[in-house]
Parts: sequence; structure tokens; C-alpha cells
Amino acid sequence: MDVHFKDLGHHIILDNGIVQVTISKPGGIVTGLRYGGLDNLLEVLNKETNRGYWDLNWNEPGGKDTFDVPSGTSFRVVDANKDKVEVAFIRPYNPSSSWKMVPLNIEKRFSLLRGSSGFYTYAIYEHPSGWLDFSLNQTRVTFKLRKDRFQYMAIADNRQRLMPLPDDRMPDKCKILAYPEAVLLTRPANALLQGEVDDKYQYSCDNRENRVHGWISFDPMIGFWVITPSDEFRNGGPLKQNLTSHVGPTSLAMFHSAHYAGDELCPKFHSGEAWQKVFGPVFIYLNNASRGTHPFSLWQDAKAQMIKEVQCWPYEWPESPLYRKRFERGCIFGQLLVQDRYVVEEIQAARYAFLGLSTPGGKGSWQIESKGYQFWSQADVNGYFTIENVCPGNYHLYGWVPGVLGDYMKEGSINIYPGCRIDVGLLIYEPPRDGPTIWEIGTPDRTAAEFFIPEPNPCYINKLFLNHPERFRQYGLWERYSEIYDSNDLIYTVGASDWRRDWYFAHTCRIKSDGSLHPSTWQVKFQVRSWKENSLYKLRLAIASSTNAAIQVRFNDPNIYKPHFDTMQFGKDNAIARHGIHGLYHLFNIEISGNLLVEGENTLYLTQRKPTSPFTGVMYDYLRLEEVSS
Repeated sequence: MDVHFKDLGHHIILDNGIVQVTISKPGGIVTGLRYGGLDNLLEVLNKETNRGYWDLNWNEPGGKDTFDVPSGTSFRVVDANKDKVEVAFIRPYNPSSSWKMVPLNIEKRFSLLRGSSGFYTYAIYEHPSGWLDFSLNQTRVTFKLRKDRFQYMAIADNRQRLMPLPDDRMPDKCKILAYPEAVLLTRPANALLQGEVDDKYQYSCDNRENRVHGWISFDPMIGFWVITPSDEFRNGGPLKQNLTSHVGPTSLAMFHSAHYAGDELCPKFHSGEAWQKVFGPVFIYLNNASRGTHPFSLWQDAKAQMIKEVQCWPYEWPESPLYRKRFERGCIFGQLLVQDRYVVEEIQAARYAFLGLSTPGGKGSWQIESKGYQFWSQADVNGYFTIENVCPGNYHLYGWVPGVLGDYMKEGSINIYPGCRIDVGLLIYEPPRDGPTIWEIGTPDRTAAEFFIPEPNPCYINKLFLNHPERFRQYGLWERYSEIYDSNDLIYTVGASDWRRDWYFAHTCRIKSDGSLHPSTWQVKFQVRSWKENSLYKLRLAIASSTNAAIQVRFNDPNIYKPHFDTMQFGKDNAIARHGIHGLYHLFNIEISGNLLVEGENTLYLTQRKPTSPFTGVMYDYLRLEEVSS
């Protein structure tokens, strides 16, 4: 069937015979979605402005965070034929507005293609030079589905379940826990969910894994899926974590956020700075099946559709000249090797390394980059990599290697131009290293996942994550440290302890029985042989996450007033509270004079000195002590 466009005055309808999309005019809010026998998949009990919409959070310098659902003031048909309709809703910045408006021109677009079981949306944000300073804290697309139909959520093969209803989170049916997002279900409509914790952050996901997620209705059997075929327009790179779907039933396409990172991920724009960015397109995919079909089959079909969308990226149909088509993009390729002579004398392949092009900066700067685009790929077992479909521009090449400490960055910038295929050749990464390893704890993988993660308090469980690979997503694990180490803080003995069971995944405050918070000091006991007073040592502290923490380092005397090293307070990740296993990565390289150590047994004391909140603390990625070679 041909694609049809109908203008009803205050609404427009896009219809291809499979799906019918109703959008407010000129606002550009999706008010209706007809498919599979349902007149509207979106929540009909909500106001039309609270069904399917783009939104953002922003603030002026020093001002309060403002939430905005930008509503268009003008509308135009970009393209309309039997194969495609693309429409645009524009909200220009009006400095004379009676209310504070984010200083952006915003153009939202929606597209429906012939034979497509779903629709696309993307947007162009523009900040011309000379406009006001501001910070863009978050932007996304939000869809609120019918709560009487969509009650089964799926975001991964092993992360899907029948969910609570939004009504179950009302004050008379639940108990708010340590923060408003987390509640204990006391009177849910489904009695099987009683006593469980619901928290939207339990369903977060790394950008690189966040390709498809959504909801399933059982009657009729319909799936609603948000498919994001590329990460290039998301902030923070492939390890940035974002929300997906959660009780509502709500599905999100997240583009910018500060989640699991803090204010560093909120780009600041200045009056003399001109900026444009295309967010999306993302695909809203709909599928159906006969009643009684197992929901996993709809999930499998959604994954198959996601693969098709990824293979079609970049799309050829968007009409905006700012969206770069395949022929306008370029490519780089090469091989990365690792030279760590204190591990293996020969140069080794950077097995499964992650390589990415991002805005020029320092090592690791890609993880706090939010204004430009990023393009990432994973090398093969031999370190060969290709980064395709890169938009024209000037970039640095960044990366890291699983199992290898630190950040890689190629010297010099790389200029990408349309049609280019740039061979960057053989690249050598020399990770931080000054001498042989005396001892190490953990695996340098930028997460704390390999360490001990306890069973949750049985009063605060989410059954989905029982016996689950991501058991760190259980609520309240920050309290479990003080319960497990009830009389003394953690003591780890090199050579006898096992970090998988003896190194707690998060170094938090100590919570006493009266609720008071206190610093906690962990000990690492280790042997030094062939000690010389004039020797030098290097302690590597790789941090997977920090929330307002400060780690003091002392050797052999925990009571000296001035520590041998202090990280000072750093990090706003909030990953401990939000069930993450990592946030922003930090690496501290600490020089240790030999006169601080002794022949034989030594003790390293690590004190988390900021008892400001139960969520304050760090997650270690990896620790290593080296003897510096002369």
C-alpha cells in the first residue's frame, strides 16, 4: 500500500496500511499509534502532550535545571510520495518569549516508509553564534504506552519480565526507599510481585549494548520496540550508561544524559559558539503474533529487525542535508598491538580492543565528550580494526584494550573527508608500566564486575536479578558491606585472598547500627623481597567509578596524619546508588619511595575518607604495585 499523508488541521496522520501515526500540528507530539487491531498503543488516559514526545533538560549558567517538551510553532511537509512521507515540526528560539526558552532552534522530524512496520524520528538542534550561554543536560524521545495492555518488558535475552503497573508505585501501594525512583511494592495488583523492589535504574544499559528494548502486550499480542541503530549521536561513548524502558510503561531513546557520569557530561555552550547536531534517526518498530505466543518470539523478531536497521546505517532516506549519507562519509582501518615488556617481551595483538574517533582532546577525553559525534568499533583477535561511516571532520583516535591497563590515543589528528579510506597502519600501545609486577588485584576491564558482589538483603530484591550475571543491579548493596564486614573493614592478603570472593565490589562508608556514617579503611597485606631503601615503586589505582569519594593511601602506618597520597574528592557517577558496575574511568599513578616499605610483610591502607552519604564511594577496576626498574 502507498504511504498516505492527511492533514486534519490540528493533527496530521501518516498511514502506510500497516501502521497509522497521528501527530499534533504544529506541536509535533505523537498522540496516536494505530497498529495490530489496537486503535492506540499509546496511553489514552494521558494528555496528548504526554504520550510520545521529544524532551530535554537545560539550565542557564548557575541556574536551575529546567525540563522542556519543545512544541513546534510551525509545520511543513518535507517529502511526500507513495514510498515515503517525511514531516518537520520547528520550534525556533524566541528570546522575547514570556517564559525561559532553551536557546536552540529545534526541528523534529518523523518519517514513515512504504511497507514499514513502524516509523522513524530524528531531530536537528542548532545554537547559532551570539545566543545565550546554556548547558544541555539531557535530551531524549519518550513514549508512554497503554498500561492496560503493555505489561511485559524486554531489554535483553536475560533481562525481561512481567512488570509492575504504574499504579503499584502509588503511595498506598508501595514504600519509597532511599530515593524516589526506588520503591518496595507492598500492595501490587499482581500478588507475585509483592515484596519486590522496582527502580528504573535497574534497567540501565551501556550505549554499546543499547540497540533494542521495549514492551509486549498479550491481548492483542503486540510488541513496541525502540531501535537505535547507531551510537554516533549519543554522548559519552560506548560505555556511557543510559535508561531504557521502565514502569510506566515507558520506553526511551536516550541521546544526551549525565547518568552514571555527572555534570561533566552536560555540554556547556557559550554565546560565541555555533553548534549543530542531528540526533537519530531511531526506529519505532511494531510487531505482532497470534494470541498465546511466547513473548520471546516477538523479542527475537525485534532483535532481527534491529540487525537489519544496523546494516542499513547510515540511512539513505533522511532529507535533512545535515544528516550525512554513506557516500558523504569516510573510513579508517589499521592494526593495534600492545607492547608491555614486563609481561611478554614480544609485541602482542591488542585482542578485541575498542577503537573510536572522537573530538580531539586528551587520553580518555572521549568519555566526557558530548557536543560532537563518536564512531567506535571493536578489533578482532589479531587487533585489526575498521571504523566505517565516519562523518567528515577532525578527530583523534582513542581506545582501550580489555585486560590491559590505561587509555590509548594515537598521536596527531585524523581528518575524515567524503569517500576516504585511510590506512592508519600498525599502531603500538605502550600501557602505563615502570617495572615488573609485585602484586595485582582485579582485571583491567574498566568495571568492578569481577569482584565480590553479595546476595541482596532478602527484604529488598528484584527477582529478575537473582542468580543473574548482573547481580550488582540489586537494590541496597551499599548497605551490605557494613553488614558483612560488621566488626572490621576489609583485609586482603596477596597470595592467600581471592579477589572474586574477598574484594568487595564497592568501597563505601561504614554504616553503624545507629545509622551514622564513618570512613572505612581497607588493607592490602603483601610481601616485598629484595627490598632496598633507595628503590622506587609505583602504585596504579584504576577506578571504575567514584561518587564524591576521596581515597587516601598510606603504607605501613594507618595513623600518620598526612597520607602518602590523596586522590582528593572526585567523581559524580552515582553508580553505587543506581546499580551500575562502572561510571567514569580514572587512573592514578602513585610514586612510592622505598623508605615507606620494609623487607617482608607490608600493608597498604586505602581510606575512603568522605562519609557524606551511603552512596559515597569508589569501585576499583584494578590495582597494581610495580617495582620501578632503574
